[in-house]
Amino acid sequence: MPITPLRRQYLKIKQRYPQAIVFFRLGDFYETFDDDAKTTSRELEITLTSREMGKGQRVPMAGIPYHALDNYLAKLIGKGHKVAICEQMTPPGKGLVERDVIRVVTPGTVVEPGLLSDKSNNYLVSLVADGEEAGISYVDITTGEFATTQLPASQVSDELERLHPAELLLPESLDASSLALPASTTRLDDYWFDLETTGQVLIDHFGVASLEGYGCAHLPLAIRAAGAVIHYLQENQKAALGQLDHLATYSTQSFMVLDAHTRHNLELFASARWGVSSGSLHSVIDLTETAMGGRLLRKWLGQPLLDIKQLVSRQEAVAWFCENTLVRHKVMSLLGDIADLERLVNRIRSGIATPRDLVALRFSLEKSSEVKSEIEEAEGFPASLSAELKSCPDIVDLITQAVVDEPGATLEHGGVIRAGFSQELDEIRQAASEAKRYLANLERQERERTGIKPLKVGYNRVFGYYIEVSKSNLDLVPENYIRKQTLTGGERFFIPELKEYESVILSAQDRMVELETAIFRQVCQQIAGVGERVLSSAKALAQIDVFAGLAEVAVRYGYVRPELTADEAITIKGGRHPVVERSLGSDGFMPNDVYLCNKDTQLIILTGPNMSGKSTYLKQVALIVLLAQIGSFVPVDSATISIADRIFTRIGAQEDLAAGQSTFMVEMIEAANILNNATAKSLIILDEIGRGTSTYDGLSIAWAVAEFIHNHPRLRAKTLFATHYHELVEMAGFLPRVKNFNVVVTEEEGKVIFLRKVVPGGADKSYGIHVAQLAGLPASVIHRAQEVLSGLESQPRQKQHKAIRAKKEPTPQLPLFGDKSPLMEEMSQLDIDSMSPLEAITKLYELKRKAEEANSQ
Repeated sequence: MPITPLRRQYLKIKQRYPQAIVFFRLGDFYETFDDDAKTTSRELEITLTSREMGKGQRVPMAGIPYHALDNYLAKLIGKGHKVAICEQMTPPGKGLVERDVIRVVTPGTVVEPGLLSDKSNNYLVSLVADGEEAGISYVDITTGEFATTQLPASQVSDELERLHPAELLLPESLDASSLALPASTTRLDDYWFDLETTGQVLIDHFGVASLEGYGCAHLPLAIRAAGAVIHYLQENQKAALGQLDHLATYSTQSFMVLDAHTRHNLELFASARWGVSSGSLHSVIDLTETAMGGRLLRKWLGQPLLDIKQLVSRQEAVAWFCENTLVRHKVMSLLGDIADLERLVNRIRSGIATPRDLVALRFSLEKSSEVKSEIEEAEGFPASLSAELKSCPDIVDLITQAVVDEPGATLEHGGVIRAGFSQELDEIRQAASEAKRYLANLERQERERTGIKPLKVGYNRVFGYYIEVSKSNLDLVPENYIRKQTLTGGERFFIPELKEYESVILSAQDRMVELETAIFRQVCQQIAGVGERVLSSAKALAQIDVFAGLAEVAVRYGYVRPELTADEAITIKGGRHPVVERSLGSDGFMPNDVYLCNKDTQLIILTGPNMSGKSTYLKQVALIVLLAQIGSFVPVDSATISIADRIFTRIGAQEDLAAGQSTFMVEMIEAANILNNATAKSLIILDEIGRGTSTYDGLSIAWAVAEFIHNHPRLRAKTLFATHYHELVEMAGFLPRVKNFNVVVTEEEGKVIFLRKVVPGGADKSYGIHVAQLAGLPASVIHRAQEVLSGLESQPRQKQHKAIRAKKEPTPQLPLFGDKSPLMEEMSQLDIDSMSPLEAITKLYELKRKAEEANSQ
């Protein structure tokens, strides 16, 4: 069945991009067809129409105005779709207009400012794995950041959690069932990740003979991941990737590990309850003024350092801003007027900058020079950072001379290039201006000559310039007027003279726009040529922004500089929770001390009633350590912080129905992860273990976990363990590095008062009924609970916990299973030291089941 040439052209283009919605430019609209049209209509809530594109063939169609592309694109990308932008490559004329896809927009390749978050990176990430090793590479094409690493496969999940990809690229053959994948995951044929292919892609992209200078030449998985990213961008961006001129190879071993549980439990970027930024640590310490600084702080918070020298360097910069109050305030004020230089420069280098982008760049560079002057006029600012803040007077002068102060949003209507910058442009403008003046005079002259007072000279895009005469004056129209258009209220005419000047004006306008576009691109190319200098300043400004912001936090909230050490102790005096104290106010929070040391106070058992503040205490210690390891001051009176290689948290638990896991199973999986991966340099936060099962099962597991952490030669990590199993306080009697602490509670006239103070010793009451009363349970329920509790407390308390003191000499007792019990034989042959915690727990349940079966016989 015959189809139109337009239909044939569309189908040929669509065949190349089957996975994307093709936005097909038709005049002032982007149209979609067939299934794309149905998807677009549904997702954008716009009308689905149809168009005849062959004899008897009507196809579904839905379109959007070309000038509204960003708004509609944001909705489609936000819902995980990919969009191929197909533009008209030749001017409309005789025959079919040439069209081609200029780029494919995916969640990881957006460049439109309206589709991006100012203070967050938009990472496109690729992942490849081979056995126990993996490669991860990430790129943000809006900032030019490009990095790669080779790491143990066990760390992939943590690294993906840190990067939070907008889009993830995976080989078709990779089994990613164990990973939490982002909404937009793109599967590519395995050849995209072939070592020889990806290595050549990188060599060609950078124009080098080898990858030795990039630090990844001997990391094949890092090369495969990085090459796949570049190949994907080359296929989808359809333009040079000049902004990606450097590849950084990094090691995850240089940073503290923070897994998904820890990020969530410590509420680093979002509150656990509401899932929003408010109430997170980031929301409290982010006083950055620029988008670059905001992204850098977010990166630091998600990737704390292990190197004390680097951290001390950061501390010194924060301290300088703390001491220089006037400079800090001035600099922060100036930073607030600086645009996103990283993304501005990369838009220029990518050829998609607008006239307003250049004006924003000029203004920002002027403010940047003022920042440099402010910090250099004061004494003691880190010289290395000041040196990175480059002056760019040549760029400022170029933009000032070339571009008007308030240009339009696009080049479409001209008026962007300043008068005096181009002699040729000035001459064309002069000719057009004279022609317009002539037309204005012509209107006056014709009114006088014809006696038609309401006569006017006008213009529209369809008929060009015309002379309009109302119906009541048509009898006065001269013979040399040639009728052009009849209207309801009159008629339009032209004269040869008018046509002549119309040609001059329109050709001049076309030429002006054409020339202004060429000049603008030339200016952009000049700026792109020295773009590295601007990016150097952008990186320096980002650091200055973070340091000034952290200093403002420190001064405003009373944070102090911690001492960092490679020793084994964490000593905190007057520590506070950085988020909770903000919600309570400076006078409402009770500060607390902590001392943890691998040698003598390795494991603290913390007891106390519900709502007494145990969880807050545990989290504040972790947050203080984390803040110290990004170079920030911390909310304490004083602190000495031993560098932690990892912070583990096991706080609360809820069932994972999607994975078929109960609350208890989730809890045990988290515990097993800690026991299998923690080291002596780790910090472990345990807020209850074993609450998801029966009392004695839970107590037994909690006891065994604490013993394992204390005794295992690989582990022995500094640990805070909050528990309601008061029996665990007995461990301090025979495990030398276990210490008991509790949260103080007093009773006055039958009322419980939570003092929130942590002191040595164990607690012996939970005050659970009091908490239930505060929660609003009916009075009758509270009364009955008190009766039941009194009855239980009057019974002799069985010291069940004595039975699990494995390290004490056993008291003589009768054999439980007889002299030749198979169960005893099985237990005696167990190699406990070689078992993992999860295997030990599983074996314990198996033995318990066999014992119950033996007792029932």
